[in-house]
Amino acid sequence: MAATVSPLTPENVMALVQEQDIRFVRLWFTDILGQLKAFSINATELADAFEGGMGFDGSSITGFNPIEESDMIAMPDPSTFRTLPWRPEEQGVARMFCDIVTPERTPYEGDPRHVLRRALDRARAMGFDHYFVGPELEYFYFRSATSTEVLDEGGYFDLTTLDAGSDLRRETILALEQLGIHTEYAHHEVGPSQHEIDIRYADALKAADDCMTYRITVKEYAMKYGLHATFMPKPLFGKNGSGMHTHQSLFRGEQNAFFDADDPYYLSDVGKAFIAGQLRHAREICSIFAQWVNSYKRLVPGYEAPVYVAWSRRNRSALVRVPMYHPGKERATRMELRCPDPACNPYLTFAVLLQAGLEGIEHRYELPDPMETNLYHLSSEERRRLGIEQLPATLGEAIELTAESELVLRVLGEHMFNRYIEIKRQEWDDYRVQVTPWELERYLPVL
Repeated sequence: MAATVSPLTPENVMALVQEQDIRFVRLWFTDILGQLKAFSINATELADAFEGGMGFDGSSITGFNPIEESDMIAMPDPSTFRTLPWRPEEQGVARMFCDIVTPERTPYEGDPRHVLRRALDRARAMGFDHYFVGPELEYFYFRSATSTEVLDEGGYFDLTTLDAGSDLRRETILALEQLGIHTEYAHHEVGPSQHEIDIRYADALKAADDCMTYRITVKEYAMKYGLHATFMPKPLFGKNGSGMHTHQSLFRGEQNAFFDADDPYYLSDVGKAFIAGQLRHAREICSIFAQWVNSYKRLVPGYEAPVYVAWSRRNRSALVRVPMYHPGKERATRMELRCPDPACNPYLTFAVLLQAGLEGIEHRYELPDPMETNLYHLSSEERRRLGIEQLPATLGEAIELTAESELVLRVLGEHMFNRYIEIKRQEWDDYRVQVTPWELERYLPVL
């Protein structure tokens, strides 16, 4: 099916279901950690679903309510209706993302989509019609889910028989297009068996939905070939990890609010303050965009993942890069945050990034000068003298910074904030007490 034109209404969706012989509709949403959840309804139930939503038990969903207040309702968003290309064409299967509400019909505070909607409301109240996000998700193909046996030893942009994922990547891109996700380009990444498909920027809510769709599509097509795709941030020691460089801009109507023709960097005061907000709050929001123990194995100097809190125009060792301006391309003026990884919850990530940027605009944060030197080559003394901070080194450190963050509490709301801190502290504790093969190898023979 070709991508249908949005926004679709419930009536459009029901007509398409008839037209395309859709038998089942999957209702998608995410838990607090960004894991995709779904249940399927018979297409004949669609009218009821649009009218009153579909009830389910939220107590089994990570981060949702406990059992005594577990009734939840999934309200399908008709604009997200798409047919799933990996399911049979006859008596096919479609999907819609849902907003989760309580039995009283109020938005559920533990729904990540609602957290992002709230952030977008704040941006609109401040006069910004669009928060555009362009995420670049990297991932690896392995022979199975239980090993890290790679398919090739290819490197960046390689196109030879080394790139064993080419056909698989092509099929994945065609499927993404069918799902209404415009892909810009795709290539082999730096690591062996590592790939990237860049999807076109979109309004933040669609971009977050697109990230979720992208991840499941990449995995479905890998499985079709008997392979495993993973968005784990750092599966291979000594090789580059997988990032999710996140391009961002704010628009007022058709005008890019980040662009200023008279500024030496072509950045408006709004753009500078937005970047300053993300830099100032980077350490306390780090546990949201890098939310797993493994995320911090990627965020180490020397593997293209930035850890130093600074911005630059060309220098990819800085947290934020502002791509060079090309005349006539004012709409493309944007910032690129290079530290998020593709295993984050995109709804929460885009929400905290937007709110951190809006803090900068509201409180007129000053943007420091760009750092055009390679920050990895500076000594810790030089970095300290320049006032350059570093991202947390572990999930344990990151979650304690988040626990103290008034900004993150405001973005997530009390219910989700408390659950998130609790879940992540538990994950860190579980990891911290493990005895690893590295320790046994290093200490057992000599101690």
